[in-house]
Amino acid sequence: MTDNDFQQISTDSQEAKNVALLAWVGTLFFGFVSGLLFYLLKNDDEYAKDQSKESLNWSITMMLGYAAAGVLSVIVIGIFLFPVIGICHLVFCIMGAVAASKGEAFRVPFAIRLIK
Repeated sequence: MTDNDFQQISTDSQEAKNVALLAWVGTLFFGFVSGLLFYLLKNDDEYAKDQSKESLNWSITMMLGYAAAGVLSVIVIGIFLFPVIGICHLVFCIMGAVAASKGEAFRVPFAIRLIK
């Protein structure tokens, strides 16, 4: 599936919306674990798998951002990056959860797409 095809994924199932919502909320609190768990377990539903994959990609991107901020803390810049990264993480997880509750496909604009 290409990035142009993500808007064509639709869901009529409330269960798929709930799983996608749990993947995004879990990413906010548990990092990559919830996205990975739902990605591996929900292979039967295309929408839930797509949104769990997106939440997994976003959590991996956040881990890389926090690692870079940790390295840059040596020269004081990283101390200012931690709150910025945290706010971005909070905002995009909330946006993903809201889109998932509506059954819409959501893509984080800054996420590194390692899982395709």
